[in-house]
Amino acid sequence: MLKHRLAGLALVALAAAPAHARAQGDDPAALIAAQRAAMAPLSFMDGVWRGPAWTILASGARHDITQTERIGPFLGGSVKVVEGRGYDPDGTVTFNAFGTISFNPATRVYTLHSYAQGREGDFVLTPTGDGYVWEIPAGPMTIPYTAVIKDGAWREVGDRIMPGREPVRFFEMNLRRVGDTDWPAAGAVSAH
Repeated sequence: MLKHRLAGLALVALAAAPAHARAQGDDPAALIAAQRAAMAPLSFMDGVWRGPAWTILASGARHDITQTERIGPFLGGSVKVVEGRGYDPDGTVTFNAFGTISFNPATRVYTLHSYAQGREGDFVLTPTGDGYVWEIPAGPMTIPYTAVIKDGAWREVGDRIMPGREPVRFFEMNLRRVGDTDWPAAGAVSAH
């Protein structure tokens, strides 16, 4: 019964998909290969990272933390998985975020799907020659995050931009790559 329901849901989803997506979806191997190829240039992100970071709180006070990131490929390298943690000096986790970075071959767009601080969203991520940019639209304000990752260093800044005003920097992290990780692929449940 469950098998028939799942098959029925799959057929409904397929029928609801746009025609161009269905045409490309006829060959899952080709789609996965296109995703894997698009994600390969972002492999410089993979690993474990740690370093100082700060943000400006709603009160206007600066909050300094130790930021960590662990990033690895998943689903055969077709998706990138990201976890960020911010630690106060006493070791308390005061920031925790989880995300995925993916590529849609039909639209040729990279997407960061993020969960952080009780919020979630999908944001366009644009790779650059040595990093990436992603942006949160917030009414008349935009919040771009710009990252440069090279030579084992990752610097990312966040700015609030209001029309007609100078950008206001509210976030910065400066991380060093501290090692490899087999996360998230390691520890999969085996068939036996």
